[in-house]
Amino acid sequence: MDLRKLKTLIDLVSESNISELEITEAEGKVRIVKADPNSTVAAHAAAAHHAAAAHGPMMMMAPAAAPAPAAEPVAAPAAPVVEATHALKSPMVGTFYRASNPGAKPMAEIGQQVKEGDPVCIIEAMKIMNEIEADKTGTIVKVLAENGQAVEFGQPLFLIE
Repeated sequence: MDLRKLKTLIDLVSESNISELEITEAEGKVRIVKADPNSTVAAHAAAAHHAAAAHGPMMMMAPAAAPAPAAEPVAAPAAPVVEATHALKSPMVGTFYRASNPGAKPMAEIGQQVKEGDPVCIIEAMKIMNEIEADKTGTIVKVLAENGQAVEFGQPLFLIE
């Protein structure tokens, strides 16, 4: 979501009677909450933002969108990705785990051959462990998510060649 669109949304919340606005798009999720000058959250925001946030809306990124900057160095390829490479994307929002148990061997390693339907990772969503299967036969060439990292719907998890 570009900054002009965010500014427009913040102005909309600020000038209207709505106290909260949440927008979900392919790039992520944004939640804008108008600060209540009497709440402790607003008092903390005012201290942190030099009183500017106490008079207007506060923008809070949803937890699912917050890890994206941390994932950039891991996801940024050193060389251009070959067109034959396929990105296995997350089918849901949750927490990414490479193994079924802490300390267990990862379900999919770089260089490992996988067949369509082979389990490659687990995504925990609402306390339910969801086994994620490869959607293409090939070789795992890169793992794009960190173990224990929050992932979004559609976020690339693995590159399969």
